Amino acid sequence: MLRRHIWWLAPLAGAAIAGGVVAAVSLGGGSSSSSPPRTSQARLRPAASVLAFQHAITAVVHELSPSVVQIQNSQGLGSGVVFDSNGDIVTNNHVVAGGGPYTVTAGPHSYGATLVGRFPLDDLAIVHVSGAKLTPAAFADSSKLSVGDFAIAIGNPLGLRSSVTDGIVSAFRQGVSEGNGIAIPSMIQTSAAINPGNSGGALADLQGRVIGIPTLAATDPELGGTAAPGIGFAIPSNLVKDIATQIIRFGHVVNSHRAYLGVQIGDTNGAGVLVQGVTAGGPAAKAGLVSGDVITSVNGQQTPTVDDLTSVVSELKPHKTVVLEVETQHGAHKTLHLTLGTFPGSG
Repeated sequence: MLRRHIWWLAPLAGAAIAGGVVAAVSLGGGSSSSSPPRTSQARLRPAASVLAFQHAITAVVHELSPSVVQIQNSQGLGSGVVFDSNGDIVTNNHVVAGGGPYTVTAGPHSYGATLVGRFPLDDLAIVHVSGAKLTPAAFADSSKLSVGDFAIAIGNPLGLRSSVTDGIVSAFRQGVSEGNGIAIPSMIQTSAAINPGNSGGALADLQGRVIGIPTLAATDPELGGTAAPGIGFAIPSNLVKDIATQIIRFGHVVNSHRAYLGVQIGDTNGAGVLVQGVTAGGPAAKAGLVSGDVITSVNGQQTPTVDDLTSVVSELKPHKTVVLEVETQHGAHKTLHLTLGTFPGSG
């Protein structure tokens, strides 16, 4: 089960042990009182390749950290990434959803910020700071990422500003549900630790370029819904660039590239998705869906809940024709062919 990161949680309990190393010395068959062999200083020096890798990481942190800011409102705090030299900052929609006023902290300075616009379906938003000299981040082409690429997360987990974790790109996932009726069409799965407060921050490559915006962490139902270590998710940079640019230019999204059914929906305790309303002239209305119908599958994929339906639809493209299995309010079954529209965007 995936859920949105609750970025205003209280600090996690328990002590953190950082950098602990246990060394074991194996003695030969001689007396136990024998001293272990001496290790030369040369053997203790890290290999040049290890030092180069370490220097690459510190260079990324040095270069990118000024572009990763803290965003705070009355509901809590999260992170953001400076998108351009005009003071526009991209973050998660759920970071700003509680409403303003917003305070952006960059280095030692704090500024008031205004909301430019947001697009909840992709969990992205833009806030703007006027009169500040902020350092914009560079964004990579996320379509060129590969599983195994190194990844560095920079953000403000638990309010600990400019914290850094690292890992790799673990996988690429489609239709990842936030558990609230919203699903992101594509996500980068990473082993870099993503903690409360990382939301809206940066996931970067070894060149210091943003490859994604950390957004979700997996939870383990068998552990009472606590976070599953090493399974975090980030919105790919290409999607971030597209949506952020539209919000900055128009104040809202004009082309979401998302498929659109044209229905208002609700859950039925796992028996399918209830059609509560149909948009006149929309794709669903043209296909013959009516209020009271229950959608049980799309293209053969079962849709017992709203989250299941939104996950399936988030992977589809506009203008594609899909097959819906529907149960009417009178218990009859029908098969409909629906040509998807384009989601109209959001102000």
